[in-house]
Amino acid sequence: MQIVITGGAGFIGTKLARGALAQGHEVVILDNFSPQIHGSQQDLPLDLRSQVGLVRGDVRNRDDLKRALIGADSVVHLAAETGTGQSMYEVSRYSEVNIQGTSLLMDLLVNDRSLAIHKVVVASSRAIYGEGRYHCMNHGAVYPKARRQETMAAGQFEPECPVCGEPCRVEATPETSPLSPSSFYGLTKQVQEQTVLMMSEAIGMDAIALRYQNVYGPGQSLRNPYTGILAIFSGLARRSEKIRIFEDGLESRDFVYIDDVVDATLRALDPSVHGAHAINVGFGEATSVVAVVNEITKFFGSNSAVEVTGEFRIGDIRHNFADVAVLKMVLNYVPIVPFVEGIQHFLAWAAEEPNQAAGYEQSLAELRQRGLMHG
Repeated sequence: MQIVITGGAGFIGTKLARGALAQGHEVVILDNFSPQIHGSQQDLPLDLRSQVGLVRGDVRNRDDLKRALIGADSVVHLAAETGTGQSMYEVSRYSEVNIQGTSLLMDLLVNDRSLAIHKVVVASSRAIYGEGRYHCMNHGAVYPKARRQETMAAGQFEPECPVCGEPCRVEATPETSPLSPSSFYGLTKQVQEQTVLMMSEAIGMDAIALRYQNVYGPGQSLRNPYTGILAIFSGLARRSEKIRIFEDGLESRDFVYIDDVVDATLRALDPSVHGAHAINVGFGEATSVVAVVNEITKFFGSNSAVEVTGEFRIGDIRHNFADVAVLKMVLNYVPIVPFVEGIQHFLAWAAEEPNQAAGYEQSLAELRQRGLMHG
């Protein structure tokens, strides 16, 4: 196949391009090399430059999109702004890139008869669930609403049952769960996903929305202060600077290793997978932030002081981990890299990379100035 990867110069995109090339596919990458993500690196990695087609352009530009799509069979739509906290005040930009860019892509696929795309795979996100699925002793499976500021200010961080108000415990979130994003980023990913699935089904084109959990691994950006606690904390640990943990440190995420994400995405592109599907892509286990910090400081033998601050950001969820049964059933894929193994690969790679402060404190200051961070 000839596969177009929008946002293909990024972390997931470059790994996916290598995987697709290894399977014998042709790859075209569309990317605008956003400085927030790429910094001064304004070209593809050396090993890809002679192997893929590159369109320097923006998903908000119809002509750029058209140039990339000519002659292609499939599209993997990765291009997006991805900072949960930043999305709460860069509202217009997140809307333009994530929503308008996706709308323009689908507009082309619906209306331009010169294109022959038969499948779209869109990068969705666990953020579309908000808190996701929990279990209440009184009411069984429940889906808590976004946590209230006054409750978190009092140090009560666990979600409450929306029926009785009692504490509840997190469960694996299946794809049938209600969509209730608590950040604008999550809302844009929900719109992206539903736009692709709706329009593709209308014109008889296969479409798969992959609801990625927290993707990590060698090659991810170490300089983008708006995403990636692994990158942020590893940089602080290497410099022996204080590591401040939000809330009580027991908030958790489902970390899924980059190789598993690439393999699942390639499975989604396989011509044997038909129809419209929304599929969780995670490892299926929750790891607390405290456990993450412990792994990082231990690896580097860091002298960083670790402080659990009680601070919290508006738009953050408390817990979420994926039910991966549909991933196995539809794509016949089971993730194989557990966090305790994957974090060692990531940290060994990060240890060899330049260690520079990347504006993390500034990003927090921006949130405080807008009343989006408290504690």
